[in-house]
Amino acid sequence: MQAFIMAGGKGTRLFSLTNDEIPKPMIKIDGKPLLQRTIENLKSYGIDEIYISVSHLADKITSYFGNGKDFGVKIEYIYEEMPLGSAGALYYLKDKMIDDFVVVSGDVLFEVDLDKMIKFHKSHFALATLFTHPNLHPYDSDLVKSKDDVVIGFDYKDNQRDYFYKNNVNAGLYIFNSKVLQSLSAPKKMNMEKDFITSLISSGKVFDYKSTEYIKDIGTPERFELAKIDLKNDILSKKCLKNKQKAVFIDRDGVINKYKGFIKSADDIELIQGTVEAFRLLNQSEYLGIIVSNQPVIARGECSFEQVEEMFDKIQTLLGQSGVYVDGIYYCPHHPHKGYEGEVKELKIECDCRKPNIGMLLSAQKDFNLDLSQCFMVGDANSDIQTGINAGIPQIRVKSDLKEENVIKSTYTADDLLQAIKIILKKD
Repeated sequence: MQAFIMAGGKGTRLFSLTNDEIPKPMIKIDGKPLLQRTIENLKSYGIDEIYISVSHLADKITSYFGNGKDFGVKIEYIYEEMPLGSAGALYYLKDKMIDDFVVVSGDVLFEVDLDKMIKFHKSHFALATLFTHPNLHPYDSDLVKSKDDVVIGFDYKDNQRDYFYKNNVNAGLYIFNSKVLQSLSAPKKMNMEKDFITSLISSGKVFDYKSTEYIKDIGTPERFELAKIDLKNDILSKKCLKNKQKAVFIDRDGVINKYKGFIKSADDIELIQGTVEAFRLLNQSEYLGIIVSNQPVIARGECSFEQVEEMFDKIQTLLGQSGVYVDGIYYCPHHPHKGYEGEVKELKIECDCRKPNIGMLLSAQKDFNLDLSQCFMVGDANSDIQTGINAGIPQIRVKSDLKEENVIKSTYTADDLLQAIKIILKKD
């Protein structure tokens, strides 16, 4: 495959570090220019034909990399005589790109299993695939709206959000099919999201590839310093889906939000004190935080899928407002007992996903390349504890207002989710 790196920006927010003597992508992180790390990352996946857009201080890039031979790749440069925005330079690729190609912003530090993303792109016969992820500040980020992985629009950060939303952010890494370039008739300033990708959405062939792998822009001094710490602590490699992941599976009601029986409305979602800090610790650790929840209210006909999704959206919104996020959400809509008024008959089945069965855990294992032996189950009910037992992983029961007889013994007990996470992370 081929790749295009967008490295023509001026990087004014990093002038305090670059002194405007080098372009932003040439800033060294742990002794190596960021752009070199990107090129080496692409090359490791066999992507060795690379185009780079340059403008501000272009000679600093071209003199360092030359034609790419010393780095084991072939490099050609696209010179932006005037600023073309985040997508305008794509015009110059019309006669260069053969099939599918990767596009990445020049100011991001990342380590992503590109083979997995490329496989997703090709299996969906996509025209465009966006790498999306939850981030620490969704409240001031442009969000990607999708249904069944098909992108249906963008929720821009300047919108007045009087609703709950999913923490799903475009990260600046894409795969395009060369067909999308044919509509570009001239080089002109274009925004990647608002102009170019939006023009493709009506095709129904724009997809979002959701991942928790490491990708962060280092466009401010603060983000640059945080990225240096992550690199030093090998967080990039540990988060890459090429490598086995660890996770904490977390029940919802009574663990994340207050137990109120069968919750049927987002109005009833109220986070338990300590939940935000629990996810903050998880986000800073090697563990993924994954919600696994039985939602029989759907099968009982008491809630629609959309209403249940809104409940989870509220959790993501509330957590995001505090600078933390959930890595994955899985829920079971089924219920085995039939014969009740108003029930959704097709959902009244015996299934593999309803806890204490481990179907949701196995789905997460596949999606996140989990090593189940390194995972934990946290819940407040016998069904949660039995799920952990059935999966062969340690369980932590937290206290809640749920009352059960014949309580199943768990590996550990905790007062709340925060204490449970501290037990897992061995923090006082």
